[in-house]
Amino acid sequence: MSEVKFKNKRFNPDVTPFHGLAKQMAQAVGYTADLDIDKELAQLLRLRVAQKNECAYCVILHSKASRDIGISNAKTDNISSWYNSELYTKVEKVALAYCDKLTDGKSKNFQKYHNALAKHFNEKEIAEIAAIVINMNVWTRLKLAQGETPFQE
Repeated sequence: MSEVKFKNKRFNPDVTPFHGLAKQMAQAVGYTADLDIDKELAQLLRLRVAQKNECAYCVILHSKASRDIGISNAKTDNISSWYNSELYTKVEKVALAYCDKLTDGKSKNFQKYHNALAKHFNEKEIAEIAAIVINMNVWTRLKLAQGETPFQE
């Protein structure tokens, strides 16, 4: 099996400055950024947003990144049903619940999820979690819009 490659089917994202701005955000909070938050948790959040938003490019990229930093195959593969799994810690589940609500963007009681997060994380860590999720939501939507499609030769 050859390596997965990607092609844009809709537009070149570099025709506007937006792609450059998204790259700056990725440098700040993306999977290569140096953050205070636990690296594995940060990667689980990225993978969850990718999966939840059905971004083929992002799911492939962040599944590989998860495995590369030592997250088990079981945890990586089970991210779509984290809430029905004992593979994740209580703290991971709290962060994933927050991630889901922020990604959905329509919770009438978002404060409840923030309060649950605040029991386990300090203000900077919460800000990093929010930034990770927001950044991933930008990237998943950009890749969806540009039609970033996986293929093999």
